[in-house]
Amino acid sequence: MTRIEKTFKRLQDKNEKALVGFVTAGDPDMETSLAVISSMCENGVDVLELGVPFSDPTADGPVIQRSSARALKAGIHMADVLEMSRRIRQIADVPIILFSYYNPIMAYGVEKFHEDAVLAGADGVLVVDLPPEESEELTGEWQDDAFCLIRLVAPTTPEDRMRMIAQNASGFLYMVSMTGVTGSGGLDTTDIGQHVQKLKQAADIPVCVGFGISTPSDVSAVSAVADGVVIGSAFERTIEENPKNPELPAIIGKQTAAYKDASR
Repeated sequence: MTRIEKTFKRLQDKNEKALVGFVTAGDPDMETSLAVISSMCENGVDVLELGVPFSDPTADGPVIQRSSARALKAGIHMADVLEMSRRIRQIADVPIILFSYYNPIMAYGVEKFHEDAVLAGADGVLVVDLPPEESEELTGEWQDDAFCLIRLVAPTTPEDRMRMIAQNASGFLYMVSMTGVTGSGGLDTTDIGQHVQKLKQAADIPVCVGFGISTPSDVSAVSAVADGVVIGSAFERTIEENPKNPELPAIIGKQTAAYKDASR
Protein backbone atom coordinates (compact mmCIF):
# COMPACT_ATOMS: atom_id res chain seq x y z
CA MET A 1 0.00 0.00 0.00
CA THR A 2 1.42 3.41 -0.97
CA ARG A 3 1.82 6.31 1.44
CA ILE A 4 -1.12 8.05 -0.28
CA GLU A 5 -3.36 4.99 0.07
CA LYS A 6 -2.43 4.61 3.74
CA THR A 7 -3.24 8.26 4.40
CA PHE A 8 -6.71 8.13 2.85
CA LYS A 9 -7.45 4.79 4.57
CA ARG A 10 -6.45 6.26 7.94
CA LEU A 11 -8.64 9.29 7.38
CA GLN A 12 -11.58 7.18 6.24
CA ASP A 13 -11.32 5.07 9.38
CA LYS A 14 -11.53 8.27 11.46
CA ASN A 15 -14.34 9.73 9.33
CA GLU A 16 -12.11 12.65 8.33
CA LYS A 17 -11.39 14.24 4.99
CA ALA A 18 -7.93 15.01 3.67
CA LEU A 19 -6.45 18.47 3.97
CA VAL A 20 -4.19 18.87 0.93
CA GLY A 21 -1.98 21.93 1.32
CA PHE A 22 -0.10 23.59 -1.54
CA VAL A 23 2.89 25.89 -1.25
CA THR A 24 5.43 26.93 -3.85
CA ALA A 25 8.79 25.44 -2.95
CA GLY A 26 11.31 28.08 -1.91
CA ASP A 27 8.85 30.94 -1.39
CA PRO A 28 10.10 33.34 -0.11
CA ASP A 29 13.37 31.45 0.39
CA MET A 30 14.47 27.87 1.02
CA GLU A 31 14.80 27.93 4.80
CA THR A 32 11.61 29.94 5.43
CA SER A 33 9.73 27.65 3.07
CA LEU A 34 10.94 24.57 4.95
CA ALA A 35 9.92 26.12 8.27
CA VAL A 36 6.46 26.89 6.89
CA ILE A 37 6.03 23.36 5.55
CA SER A 38 7.21 21.85 8.83
CA SER A 39 4.57 23.89 10.65
CA MET A 40 1.90 22.76 8.19
CA CYS A 41 2.82 19.13 8.78
CA GLU A 42 2.81 19.58 12.56
CA ASN A 43 -0.61 21.20 12.46
CA GLY A 44 -2.58 18.70 10.43
CA VAL A 45 -1.90 18.87 6.71
CA ASP A 46 -2.52 15.35 5.38
CA VAL A 47 -1.01 15.64 1.90
CA LEU A 48 1.56 18.21 0.77
CA GLU A 49 1.56 19.65 -2.74
CA LEU A 50 5.02 21.07 -3.36
CA GLY A 51 4.90 23.55 -6.22
CA VAL A 52 7.73 23.66 -8.75
CA PRO A 53 8.32 27.34 -9.63
CA PHE A 54 7.61 28.10 -13.29
CA SER A 55 7.81 31.30 -15.29
CA ASP A 56 4.43 30.87 -17.02
CA PRO A 57 1.98 29.24 -14.58
CA THR A 58 -1.07 29.66 -16.82
CA ALA A 59 -3.54 27.70 -14.65
CA ASP A 60 -2.70 29.71 -11.56
CA GLY A 61 -4.16 32.97 -10.37
CA PRO A 62 -2.12 36.06 -9.47
CA VAL A 63 -1.30 34.98 -5.90
CA ILE A 64 0.41 31.74 -6.95
CA GLN A 65 1.91 33.41 -10.02
CA ARG A 66 3.65 35.88 -7.71
CA SER A 67 4.78 33.08 -5.39
CA SER A 68 6.38 31.32 -8.33
CA ALA A 69 8.12 34.53 -9.36
CA ARG A 70 9.49 35.03 -5.84
CA ALA A 71 10.83 31.48 -5.71
CA LEU A 72 12.49 31.83 -9.13
CA LYS A 73 14.04 35.12 -7.99
CA ALA A 74 15.42 33.22 -4.98
CA GLY A 75 17.06 30.78 -7.42
CA ILE A 76 14.77 27.80 -6.83
CA HIS A 77 14.63 25.24 -9.65
CA MET A 78 13.72 21.57 -10.00
CA ALA A 79 16.86 20.25 -8.29
CA ASP A 80 16.15 22.51 -5.30
CA VAL A 81 12.55 21.29 -5.12
CA LEU A 82 13.75 17.69 -5.02
CA GLU A 83 16.25 18.58 -2.31
CA MET A 84 13.41 20.17 -0.37
CA SER A 85 11.41 16.95 -0.75
CA ARG A 86 14.35 15.01 0.69
CA ARG A 87 14.56 17.35 3.67
CA ILE A 88 10.81 17.22 4.30
CA ARG A 89 10.89 13.44 4.23
CA GLN A 90 13.41 13.50 7.09
CA ILE A 91 10.92 15.25 9.37
CA ALA A 92 7.47 14.16 8.16
CA ASP A 93 5.71 11.14 6.71
CA VAL A 94 2.98 13.01 4.81
CA PRO A 95 2.58 12.13 1.12
CA ILE A 96 4.42 14.62 -1.08
CA ILE A 97 2.95 15.48 -4.48
CA LEU A 98 5.16 17.55 -6.77
CA PHE A 99 2.99 20.13 -8.53
CA SER A 100 4.50 21.14 -11.86
CA TYR A 101 4.02 22.21 -15.41
CA TYR A 102 5.52 19.89 -17.99
CA ASN A 103 8.30 22.19 -19.18
CA PRO A 104 10.42 21.96 -15.99
CA ILE A 105 10.12 18.17 -16.05
CA MET A 106 11.20 17.95 -19.70
CA ALA A 107 14.08 20.34 -19.05
CA TYR A 108 15.23 18.20 -16.12
CA GLY A 109 14.80 14.95 -18.06
CA VAL A 110 11.70 12.75 -17.82
CA GLU A 111 13.43 9.55 -16.72
CA LYS A 112 15.82 11.39 -14.40
CA PHE A 113 12.90 13.28 -12.85
CA HIS A 114 11.12 10.06 -11.92
CA GLU A 115 14.26 8.45 -10.52
CA ASP A 116 15.29 11.48 -8.48
CA ALA A 117 11.75 12.24 -7.25
CA VAL A 118 11.37 8.71 -5.89
CA LEU A 119 14.79 8.90 -4.23
CA ALA A 120 13.76 12.23 -2.70
CA GLY A 121 10.76 10.60 -1.05
CA ALA A 122 8.07 12.12 -3.26
CA ASP A 123 4.94 10.06 -3.83
CA GLY A 124 3.61 11.48 -7.07
CA VAL A 125 3.34 14.39 -9.46
CA LEU A 126 0.52 16.54 -10.75
CA VAL A 127 1.31 18.00 -14.17
CA VAL A 128 -1.11 20.82 -14.85
CA ASP A 129 -0.69 21.05 -18.62
CA LEU A 130 -0.25 17.37 -19.56
CA PRO A 131 -3.47 15.90 -21.02
CA PRO A 132 -4.15 12.17 -20.62
CA GLU A 133 -3.61 11.57 -24.34
CA GLU A 134 -0.01 12.77 -24.02
CA SER A 135 0.90 11.39 -20.60
CA GLU A 136 2.36 8.11 -21.86
CA GLU A 137 5.54 9.94 -22.82
CA LEU A 138 5.96 10.66 -19.11
CA THR A 139 4.66 7.50 -17.44
CA GLY A 140 6.23 5.31 -20.13
CA GLU A 141 9.62 6.17 -18.64
CA TRP A 142 8.62 5.02 -15.15
CA GLN A 143 9.88 1.65 -14.04
CA ASP A 144 7.03 0.95 -11.60
CA ASP A 145 3.58 2.21 -10.58
CA ALA A 146 4.46 3.29 -7.04
CA PHE A 147 4.91 6.93 -8.13
CA CYS A 148 1.48 8.39 -8.87
CA LEU A 149 0.37 10.70 -11.64
CA ILE A 150 -2.43 12.76 -10.12
CA ARG A 151 -5.05 13.50 -12.77
CA LEU A 152 -7.11 16.66 -13.07
CA VAL A 153 -10.80 16.73 -13.90
CA ALA A 154 -12.56 20.00 -14.78
CA PRO A 155 -16.20 20.89 -14.08
CA THR A 156 -16.71 20.97 -17.84
CA THR A 157 -15.34 17.43 -18.37
CA PRO A 158 -17.96 15.16 -20.01
CA GLU A 159 -18.86 11.96 -18.19
CA ASP A 160 -17.29 9.66 -20.79
CA ARG A 161 -14.02 11.56 -20.50
CA MET A 162 -14.28 11.43 -16.70
CA ARG A 163 -14.39 7.64 -16.97
CA MET A 164 -11.38 7.59 -19.31
CA ILE A 165 -9.34 9.79 -16.96
CA ALA A 166 -10.39 7.76 -13.91
CA GLN A 167 -9.32 4.48 -15.52
CA ASN A 168 -5.71 5.70 -15.74
CA ALA A 169 -5.57 7.59 -12.45
CA SER A 170 -3.68 6.70 -9.29
CA GLY A 171 -3.30 8.22 -5.84
CA PHE A 172 -6.33 10.51 -5.98
CA LEU A 173 -8.22 12.57 -8.52
CA TYR A 174 -8.06 16.35 -8.37
CA MET A 175 -11.48 17.82 -9.13
CA VAL A 176 -11.31 21.48 -10.15
CA SER A 177 -14.20 23.25 -8.44
CA MET A 178 -14.86 25.89 -11.11
CA THR A 179 -13.75 27.25 -14.44
CA GLY A 180 -11.01 29.83 -14.10
CA VAL A 181 -7.68 29.93 -12.27
CA THR A 182 -6.53 29.15 -8.75
CA GLY A 183 -7.64 31.62 -6.14
CA SER A 184 -10.93 32.39 -7.89
CA GLY A 185 -13.97 33.03 -5.70
CA GLY A 186 -17.59 31.93 -5.80
CA LEU A 187 -17.85 28.33 -4.65
CA ASP A 188 -21.08 26.57 -5.57
CA THR A 189 -21.08 23.53 -3.30
CA THR A 190 -24.26 22.10 -4.81
CA ASP A 191 -22.67 22.11 -8.25
CA ILE A 192 -19.40 20.74 -6.83
CA GLY A 193 -21.28 17.91 -5.12
CA GLN A 194 -22.98 16.91 -8.36
CA HIS A 195 -19.66 16.81 -10.24
CA VAL A 196 -17.93 14.87 -7.45
CA GLN A 197 -20.75 12.32 -7.34
CA LYS A 198 -20.43 11.69 -11.08
CA LEU A 199 -16.67 11.36 -10.80
CA LYS A 200 -16.84 8.98 -7.85
CA GLN A 201 -19.16 6.74 -9.87
CA ALA A 202 -16.36 6.44 -12.43
CA ALA A 203 -13.43 6.19 -10.02
CA ASP A 204 -12.39 3.82 -7.25
CA ILE A 205 -9.84 6.23 -5.77
CA PRO A 206 -10.40 9.33 -3.60
CA VAL A 207 -11.59 12.60 -5.12
CA CYS A 208 -10.19 15.88 -3.78
CA VAL A 209 -11.52 19.31 -4.72
CA GLY A 210 -9.45 22.44 -5.22
CA PHE A 211 -9.59 26.01 -6.61
CA GLY A 212 -11.36 28.75 -4.67
CA ILE A 213 -11.30 27.12 -1.21
CA SER A 214 -10.02 29.68 1.27
CA THR A 215 -11.96 29.59 4.56
CA PRO A 216 -12.73 26.94 7.17
CA SER A 217 -16.40 27.19 6.17
CA ASP A 218 -15.38 26.41 2.57
CA VAL A 219 -13.44 23.40 3.84
CA SER A 220 -16.40 22.18 5.86
CA ALA A 221 -18.82 22.54 2.94
CA VAL A 222 -16.57 20.78 0.42
CA SER A 223 -15.62 18.05 2.92
CA ALA A 224 -19.28 17.09 3.03
CA VAL A 225 -19.16 16.00 -0.62
CA ALA A 226 -15.50 15.07 -1.34
CA ASP A 227 -12.71 12.94 0.11
CA GLY A 228 -10.40 15.92 0.51
CA VAL A 229 -9.91 19.62 -0.07
CA VAL A 230 -6.97 21.37 -1.71
CA ILE A 231 -5.86 24.80 -0.46
CA GLY A 232 -3.08 26.78 -2.10
CA SER A 233 -3.75 30.44 -2.77
CA ALA A 234 -4.91 31.07 0.82
CA PHE A 235 -1.60 29.75 2.18
CA GLU A 236 0.42 31.67 -0.39
CA ARG A 237 -1.49 34.87 0.38
CA THR A 238 -0.40 34.53 4.02
CA ILE A 239 3.21 33.99 2.94
CA GLU A 240 3.04 37.01 0.63
CA GLU A 241 1.74 39.21 3.45
CA ASN A 242 4.41 38.06 5.93
CA PRO A 243 7.65 37.41 3.98
CA LYS A 244 9.95 38.82 6.69
CA ASN A 245 7.80 38.02 9.70
CA PRO A 246 9.61 35.57 12.02
CA GLU A 247 6.16 34.40 13.18
CA LEU A 248 5.18 33.27 9.67
CA PRO A 249 5.52 29.51 10.39
CA ALA A 250 3.35 29.89 13.51
CA ILE A 251 0.78 31.92 11.56
CA ILE A 252 0.64 29.24 8.86
CA GLY A 253 0.39 26.59 11.56
CA LYS A 254 -2.71 28.20 13.06
CA GLN A 255 -4.22 28.56 9.59
CA THR A 256 -3.54 24.88 8.87
CA ALA A 257 -5.06 23.76 12.17
CA ALA A 258 -8.24 25.75 11.49
CA TYR A 259 -8.62 24.15 8.08
CA LYS A 260 -7.94 20.68 9.49
CA ASP A 261 -10.54 21.13 12.23
CA ALA A 262 -13.08 22.01 9.54
CA SER A 263 -12.32 18.79 7.64
CA ARG A 264 -13.32 16.57 10.57
